[in-house]
Amino acid sequence: MVDVDLPSSQTLRDSSPAPEAAEKLDLSQLPPIFVSATHFDTDDLHELEEELVEAHAILTYDVTEARIVISKVLKPKRIQFDLRGKGLWTEEVKPHEDSSTEEDEPPAKKQKLEKAGQIQKNFGKSQAEAIVIDDQSTESEAEHEARKRTEKGAAPRIKREESRIVHTPPPAPPMEGHVIKVVTVSWFEQSRKAGKPLHLDDYLALQCRRIDRPVAEVTPPSKANLIQVKKPITTTTHHAKAASPHPDKHILERAKEDAENAPKHVDRFGRRGFGHQVPASTDASWAGGHGTNSQYAHLLQESTTEHENGVSSDLPEMPEWVKRGVKYSCQRSTPKTSPNDAFIDLLKKIKLARLLTNDEIGVRAYSTSIASLAAYPYKVSNPREIMALPGCDAKIANLFVEWVNTGAIKAVDDLEADEDLKVLRLFYEIWGVGATTAREFYYDRGWRDLDDIVEFGWGILTRVQQIGVKYYDEFLDPIPRAEVEEIGRIVHRHAVKVRDSNIQSLIVGGYRRGKEACGDVDLIISHPDESQTLNIVNDIVASLEEEGWVTHTLLLSLNSTHRGQATLPFKSNHTSSSMGGGFDTLDKALVVWQDPHWSSKDTDIAADMKAKNPNIHRRVDIIISPWRTVGCAVAGWSGGTTFQRDLRRYAKNVKGWKFDSSGIRDRGNGEVVDVEGFYHYDGEIGGKGKRAKGMMEAERRVFEGFGLVWREPEARCTG
Repeated sequence: MVDVDLPSSQTLRDSSPAPEAAEKLDLSQLPPIFVSATHFDTDDLHELEEELVEAHAILTYDVTEARIVISKVLKPKRIQFDLRGKGLWTEEVKPHEDSSTEEDEPPAKKQKLEKAGQIQKNFGKSQAEAIVIDDQSTESEAEHEARKRTEKGAAPRIKREESRIVHTPPPAPPMEGHVIKVVTVSWFEQSRKAGKPLHLDDYLALQCRRIDRPVAEVTPPSKANLIQVKKPITTTTHHAKAASPHPDKHILERAKEDAENAPKHVDRFGRRGFGHQVPASTDASWAGGHGTNSQYAHLLQESTTEHENGVSSDLPEMPEWVKRGVKYSCQRSTPKTSPNDAFIDLLKKIKLARLLTNDEIGVRAYSTSIASLAAYPYKVSNPREIMALPGCDAKIANLFVEWVNTGAIKAVDDLEADEDLKVLRLFYEIWGVGATTAREFYYDRGWRDLDDIVEFGWGILTRVQQIGVKYYDEFLDPIPRAEVEEIGRIVHRHAVKVRDSNIQSLIVGGYRRGKEACGDVDLIISHPDESQTLNIVNDIVASLEEEGWVTHTLLLSLNSTHRGQATLPFKSNHTSSSMGGGFDTLDKALVVWQDPHWSSKDTDIAADMKAKNPNIHRRVDIIISPWRTVGCAVAGWSGGTTFQRDLRRYAKNVKGWKFDSSGIRDRGNGEVVDVEGFYHYDGEIGGKGKRAKGMMEAERRVFEGFGLVWREPEARCTG
């Protein structure tokens, strides 16, 4: 299902009213508002939420509490699917069926979350309940700063809650039946222009009523009822677990039992908040969301005994970036190996589980904590060291304490044992399948393995997904550095062949950060004469195909060529992707690579004209950058995911720029910001220029233009 996106919140900001008009907007009398993250760029989502808070909106991060939902999704059925993925089942209500004026009523007192109902243990858990990641998610950087300001006596700033814990079952019947209005982003945009909240019905995408989760959602029918079964399929189900002689309690049951006994602290959003309080002692792992053991929790409470035993005095001297509270990972070095890698690996497993279960807030929070820990140069020996790191808090510290005391983290063990997560991970690792599609395969299609996809869904897969399934095992096989270098040399040779010897290329991605083996090969190609990079990607791929190196071309994009290789316009609907900053803004080719030579080729062909090439298939991304912004392209494809995210955030919040791989534009006037010396040379417009002679020199100029200390790629390994 493809929806036509509304103008991005970036466009919303471009057309925002004068500050005095924005200050007049008061949404405090409206009921709770939820912003659906679907189709939003991360930075745009954060900014929209901040603008809502500035307009005194009651912002909730639990969709089951919301009476108003702001969404970029337009189709009613797709909106309902989106809400269902967040734990809210609805039925459509025609506007004339609802005579209430809920949006004009003052907000009711926030309801506390009620105890979860009886948890289903059968095979077909709903998407909202299927996996619990009850590890007490970390606070965001904004929360960390707000907490520090509060401790210093400053007024706390209202911030986004980043401590969503689990996909909790929806609250019980009290909220059932209330009408929810799903409106487009333009409602808020136009309300800001008008200086008052406009009528919701004028911007309505869907009006719906909350309903109980259908029985079919609680216990999905067997695969035989979902699809025409052509062969018996054997899967491990929760029924099988229940039939075991000594079944362990399901993770949802344990979470429910402890949720009933745990002390509740409700914040302004009506959700449980954790702050720094330590829950009461139980025998279970607090970090896993099942209570706490006092022998862990007390380590976070400083005492005289600890001073006498030297616990606090043994803390190392904190790095300067910790003392200064540096929050952007692009402002510090993060080496590829850390003395805390064993603990970080466990946090990465929780982060992946949060990604697979549609918890984008948790993903960002864990990414921030992991990047901070990865940059810390010492082996952590005391939880107070973690508490001092930007982006880390008591939750991460308690996970560390549990790991040190038990050698494991209960939450991680539960996640790794969860059958649903195993299947979601399997699907997520298919090239061309993201977390959302993996959940669709599992929950909506009823598929449980790759054979199911091939037998029952091959015809509905995209070509990229079909190739991803076909070469599943081969694509998961890491590519050694020597092979990456050889592929780079071959692509460069063909680039020279179709142009001239002045062509330049650079292998980026994980290889440039020093990885011993990579998942794919990312290669940037450029030429000092920009006329030579126009449409070059077509010529390179054709030359490689002719020689047999490329077996499949899955994407061939000419976005940059079509706009004259200019920096992406400021008012653009393109957003940065997790596959690399500005991934969709440059010319590129995504191809399947296979060495066409093998030792017995001639003999095999002589014996059998259908001889099959035994060489492994690889994924190769060829990216083309115009020379004027090649430094931005190299910087945008060389850092870890969090480094890239923070580089964009730093550009926005510190410099007032919009940065992506195609270049930089000023957010104030939309003009190109030249930091690489293409337009202005030695202060003279049109003077005799001193362009960068190579890609790495151009990248250094980008760091200088940002006012950042140069970091070698090996020091950008934030994960």
